[in-house]
Amino acid sequence: MPYVCHPSPGRSYMNGQRGFTLIELMIVVVIVGIIASIAYPSYTRYVQKSMRTDAHAGLMQAASVLERCYTRSYSYAGCNDVPTTSPDGNYDITVDLNSGGGYTLTASTEKNDGCSENITLTARGEKRPDGSEGRPDCW
Repeated sequence: MPYVCHPSPGRSYMNGQRGFTLIELMIVVVIVGIIASIAYPSYTRYVQKSMRTDAHAGLMQAASVLERCYTRSYSYAGCNDVPTTSPDGNYDITVDLNSGGGYTLTASTEKNDGCSENITLTARGEKRPDGSEGRPDCW
């Protein structure tokens, strides 16, 4: 018959700790909270920047279509195939033909992209808002 080791009366198989104390759990919760408070603002800025990149792509596509149309007819009027949304669909793009023969493209959204104003691009290459006067750089 094989020998089986039995603990002596009053002793268990495990003499060590069998769980976490409340203090240890609270320390872990505090550490996770600190990490989250640092990481969340960075994540938010990253998401806003990626949204603005979608606006830039949409504006550049629309400008490209307008310029191709201009090379064919020497006028921006009558360009009907200008995209009305950004590639990912986050922005609505509108075209305003200026009386001086140019255009202003505007990308607007209801989502939080970190910009207080709509993002615009003109036929002269002017990009607004440009980060001057204490505003965030949206380009």
